[in-house]
Amino acid sequence: MIKVDISKKIFSEDGETELNVDFSIRRREFLAISGKSGSGKTTILRILAGLEKSEGFIEAFGEIWQDEKTFLPPQKRKIGFVFQDYALFKNMSVLENLLYVSKNKDLAKHLLNITEIYGIRDRYPNTLSGGQKQRVALCRAFMNKPKLLLLDEPLSAVDEDMREKLQEEILSLHKEFDTTSVLVSHSKSEIESLSDRVLFLKNGKVS
Repeated sequence: MIKVDISKKIFSEDGETELNVDFSIRRREFLAISGKSGSGKTTILRILAGLEKSEGFIEAFGEIWQDEKTFLPPQKRKIGFVFQDYALFKNMSVLENLLYVSKNKDLAKHLLNITEIYGIRDRYPNTLSGGQKQRVALCRAFMNKPKLLLLDEPLSAVDEDMREKLQEEILSLHKEFDTTSVLVSHSKSEIESLSDRVLFLKNGKVS
């Protein structure tokens, strides 16, 4: 179980507003967060990851990640994060991008085989298609066997056929690793295909 009760000032197209949310995520749940641009969706992911600070409280899997006295850094939160822009290391091959997270070569091979990109393990990001980059980013996020997987518009840059394939792979990995997952997306079909439950944000609050 993850319990979140946080607040932070954010800036949207309507000006400054207050992100103020209180919600829980069940273990192994696949939660989607939806809402207009600027409503605070990505900020929530970044706060959960420890990449941004906020006021309030986060307890995850029986451990305090954030309160008045505690702020657990990202590397101690056992998370995987799939960014919208992939965030791959350009000077590393596909395999090296994965092994940077963990030296577990067997796990890297397993993930690359599941996502059907083992054959491109020695290639570099600038030689890959958008769909291939997204698979590499997904594999890398699972290299530390995360308890919590955070996905920020992960499929926005791929075509429809590839989107359906990647949805299947995300769900497969979510189940295999017993991961709790949080997805930010504007896509109704993506949310319906992947999530168990949806939080709708409006002006920084759950509507």
